[in-house]
Amino acid sequence: MITRLPRDYVIYSFSKLHQAKYTAVPGDIVVFETVDALGGQIVDEATTLDSIDWNRVNPATGPLYVEGAKPGDTLIVEIEDIRISDRAVIVVAPGFGALPDRKIKPMVKMLKVEGRRVLFNDVEIEARPMVGVIGVAPEDGELPTGTSGHHGGNMDVALLTAGSRVYLPVFTEGALLAIGDIHVVQADGEICVAAAEASGEVIVKLELVKGKRPRYPVIETGDRYSIIAFGRDLDEAAYRASEEAVLILMRALSVSFEEAYMLSSLVVDLRINQVVDPMKGVRAEIPKNYVKLEHILTQLS
Repeated sequence: MITRLPRDYVIYSFSKLHQAKYTAVPGDIVVFETVDALGGQIVDEATTLDSIDWNRVNPATGPLYVEGAKPGDTLIVEIEDIRISDRAVIVVAPGFGALPDRKIKPMVKMLKVEGRRVLFNDVEIEARPMVGVIGVAPEDGELPTGTSGHHGGNMDVALLTAGSRVYLPVFTEGALLAIGDIHVVQADGEICVAAAEASGEVIVKLELVKGKRPRYPVIETGDRYSIIAFGRDLDEAAYRASEEAVLILMRALSVSFEEAYMLSSLVVDLRINQVVDPMKGVRAEIPKNYVKLEHILTQLS
């Protein structure tokens, strides 16, 4: 079955208090129509950042209720395709990004999308459509769609492209999945606070793993699993990613913490996701020839 969620059905926070109008079952294909991260409010380069309603920024389409999803399960979201509009927007603003102390002027720039390329002035960049926001309701409270956590959220991981599989821990009945913030292209770090922001559609296939879940969101791509950690700064995010990678290697290879710690220096890659959101993002990439999915997913104690 194919379910389509319209782009006017959005949330600005992840919470189990949100009521879902749409339902899917494992095995379904779901189309999420999305609005760009600036809420579709920038129509041309004459639009000023002062004119934007910041309460409408970072909309995520959803939530979607997934039948059978219970706390302690894993929701698998396989990204089958990302369809993008023929234009994107990128902005800079004083006090934001990786260089918040620099005195800069606010700027809006429209980018033309032609097939598999993005035009920035005379610079051609290969388009690599990705999803910035994908998450489920957290166990407690309400988390803005502009930040990340154990529930996923605004992870801004360049790996979230067509063909990747996302493993999200389920904290509430139905999971309450929401997706948004398509980028036509984004480099690791997202240095200026924005990427090539665009509206479009994200087509996903849903599956469930019952009774087990990861401690952090996990992305499967090609030959590796990536543990998506977060922190108030990069040190904290790197600590969490490193610790989880070591614990996974311990389970996978039946070795001591010390041996897994040493091995992580040889086979685990730490990479930055983004440095500009309220929670910074670091991922630990572990090749599949050292671990299996069963070593990443754990039962609730």
